[in-house]
Amino acid sequence: MSPRRHALLCLALVVATTSAACGDPPAKEMQQAQTAIDAARTAGADRFAREEFAAAEDALKRSHEAVAQRDYRQALNTALDARERAQLAATEATARKAAARADAEHALSDADAALHEARARLKTAETARAAAKALAAARRSIGDGETAMQEAHATFDREDYLAAIDAARATAGRLRATTKELEGAPTSPRLPARRRR
Repeated sequence: MSPRRHALLCLALVVATTSAACGDPPAKEMQQAQTAIDAARTAGADRFAREEFAAAEDALKRSHEAVAQRDYRQALNTALDARERAQLAATEATARKAAARADAEHALSDADAALHEARARLKTAETARAAAKALAAARRSIGDGETAMQEAHATFDREDYLAAIDAARATAGRLRATTKELEGAPTSPRLPARRRR
């Protein structure tokens, strides 16, 4: 190979390498990834698809770091990965949120039934003249249960289904314990009716 031809080949290689290194950052793809992450967050992915959502955020972060290092090919790859992961997180979140809503509805219904059962058992215990101490404790527990259920329903209305499930299940457990205590509560003996003279 002639020296002139060798010099031209080297120059062409340097120009190709320089132009590849000096390309533009993948701004459009990074913006698409950010938009997908924002949409996933709106869909609840930060709560219902945490791992995939965190991976999407991490990929976008790595894309920004690659841009800072002028590695635009890596920046493009990680931006595309971030967008794909965010879209997957949004899909997973939508499905899991629907399942959580159904579970929350069931848990609230169960807790409402436990509250109704506790109230009915309290009336029975009052009629049977259960010990005053047991009745007072049951009234407090039922009052606390009513307040807790109002809060659980409000939490459900705010679409915080996981918190609503936890609150409803905990309340149902306490109310069932109250019902059981009332069933075993001692009763005051009935005084015999006085005979008329």
